[in-house]
Amino acid sequence: QVQLVESGGGLVQAGGSLRLSCAASGRSFSTYAMGWFRQAPGKEREFVAAISGSSLRTNYADSVKGRFTIARDNAKNTVYLQMNSLKPEDTAVYYCAKNVLNIVTMNRNLYDSWGQGTQVTVSS
Repeated sequence: QVQLVESGGGLVQAGGSLRLSCAASGRSFSTYAMGWFRQAPGKEREFVAAISGSSLRTNYADSVKGRFTIARDNAKNTVYLQMNSLKPEDTAVYYCAKNVLNIVTMNRNLYDSWGQGTQVTVSS
């Protein structure tokens, strides 16, 4: 079982930036896709971004395209989410997740390991 630990969340003003990190335990990190999801109070968990094992393929939710960038460092077993031009509606708990294979998908049912989440709060 892969363990995932997120960090980097916090409070930021609208228009600001944050970078989230997710460190994964175990081997074979480069063989599976990773994703970021978020969940705001009273809402369902939603897809944010995903990246393939080799970083060749990425996918983003329409709401974050052009503002967020997902990246990974396989030597460090870490995936990142750079968030720029943050808006109050980006406020949520952000989770990283491991895909069951190497599928860049927004379907959360295809992710089998999840981190504990990190809070991101954007003030207006």
